[in-house]
Amino acid sequence: MNNLPEPRPPSVVHLPDGTPAYTDHLPATYQPTTAAPQVIHVHHAPPDRTVQRLALGSGMGAGMVAAGVYFGPLLVGVLTAIAANLALLALVAAACAWGVVTVVKSVGEAKAARKSR
Repeated sequence: MNNLPEPRPPSVVHLPDGTPAYTDHLPATYQPTTAAPQVIHVHHAPPDRTVQRLALGSGMGAGMVAAGVYFGPLLVGVLTAIAANLALLALVAAACAWGVVTVVKSVGEAKAARKSR
């Protein structure tokens, strides 16, 4: 009743960087050393999914990861827009404060000039 295949001794190969690896645990993208190295340009490289892999590995569901992928950039955009609005509001407040101070000073100087006559 044993349906498992007979175990074979693992064979060891050396990856291009020199580290040994078992042939049954090689990454899917492994190419033998006889082949020319594959060049991947940055704009053709797949996106980095490290955070999503960590989230799935820690037990989060795929829906949570998908929400992070969707809402992450959306959140960055919203926070950037809020920061821009606050910066514009601060500029307007500074201009208004400068205007109020200038008017108060000129009114004070006008009163002092009238009294000195």
